[in-house]
Amino acid sequence: MNFITFKNSLSDFPVFSIADIRVAHGDFDRRRLSEWQKKGYIKKIVKGYYIFSEIDVDESMLSAIANKIYKPSYISFETAMSHYRLIPESIYMVTSASTRRTYLFETPVARFSYRTIKPTLFFGYSILPGGLKMASMEKAILDYFYINTWVRTVNDFASLRVNREEMLIRLNKKRLREFMRRFNQKRLVSRMESFLEWLGYA
Repeated sequence: MNFITFKNSLSDFPVFSIADIRVAHGDFDRRRLSEWQKKGYIKKIVKGYYIFSEIDVDESMLSAIANKIYKPSYISFETAMSHYRLIPESIYMVTSASTRRTYLFETPVARFSYRTIKPTLFFGYSILPGGLKMASMEKAILDYFYINTWVRTVNDFASLRVNREEMLIRLNKKRLREFMRRFNQKRLVSRMESFLEWLGYA
């Protein structure tokens, strides 16, 4: 099989896996992957997952990679908060929530961090264009406070460098409080109430 045929058959996959290749080409010779990596046609992200080298690795692409290489997961925490312009942009690590164990991938394109949440808390994300799973603004904030239990004082809130004006305009308080009830954690709720007061909601 030549590379052009291979590429055309996987044109709908921004990130493709060995399993995806097997579906398209059941008799595929995996030695081709090593050959095409050496020629610079494809890049290996992690074991079993690849992208085409010519693809622009932007925010959307990084999110697609994050969703693909560790399932089930959705973009959350700092990455989602940055996406909503609530905190300064960070491109060095993509953060996701998952019901699987906490894990960190070091890859040629970025670091991908996955933090464990309970299965009952795997909600509050949207499906964006391209099938990307990303936490809503409210869920991203709650996920962040859920994982980072040290964030509890005014100084801690200030250290986040939150865009208070953006958050005051865009945050859906009704949705946030609904999600807080679903977390059902008194200490988390208390810290969130303090955070809202600091923002200027109270």
